[in-house]
Amino acid sequence: MKEGPDIARIAALIGDPARANMLTALMTGKALTATELAAEAGITGQTASSHLSKMDDGGLLRVRKQGRHKYFSLANDDVATVLEGLMGLAAKTGHLRTRTGPKDAPLRKARVCYNHLAGDMGTRMFDAFIAQGYLRTTGEALELSPMGEDFMRRFGVDLDGLRRAKAPLCRECLDWSARRSHLAGSVGRALLTRFEDLGWARRTAGSRVVTFTRQGERQFLTEVIGALR
Repeated sequence: MKEGPDIARIAALIGDPARANMLTALMTGKALTATELAAEAGITGQTASSHLSKMDDGGLLRVRKQGRHKYFSLANDDVATVLEGLMGLAAKTGHLRTRTGPKDAPLRKARVCYNHLAGDMGTRMFDAFIAQGYLRTTGEALELSPMGEDFMRRFGVDLDGLRRAKAPLCRECLDWSARRSHLAGSVGRALLTRFEDLGWARRTAGSRVVTFTRQGERQFLTEVIGALR
């Protein structure tokens, strides 16, 4: 037997169509019950429980109990990053379950990728931060520059609090629809939360779509893409 990580086991867990549908549903960042996930996958509750148990054992899920119910969410950002990467590869190689069209426009414009902003607006923000020198790469790592840290603080992001959590501040995540990078990590999560707190955007119930108000989109373009002065 070859030594090293067993990628075949992880691939098999993700590759089952029912399990893939359940994992995709959890990319909203919300915790769902087994019943809700069974409906997403189009399977019985008993079959869903079997699939969820396998994914939990494989380290893909986080399970929390509240009262009589169990709630399932993705285990961590690493799982979300792998799923988004697979979506990008599937889109790039033409493996789409439905034809793209006007109904996909809101999803492609702005959506949540587990806990951060993705879609066209997410990639535009990433590109702007790179162009403005707010983000820089050091070796394999993505990090905030001093200018980037200053921008985040002025925009209301608590960087000191994020650092105390000891999670990666910045991560590069491949966007499946745009096939370019958007910003993940605790800074990416904090920015999406900030957009919501400011009333610029809201998440659409039962969907990954993030809807910006007309005024919110204008402010996003001037204050984030155009940079605060």
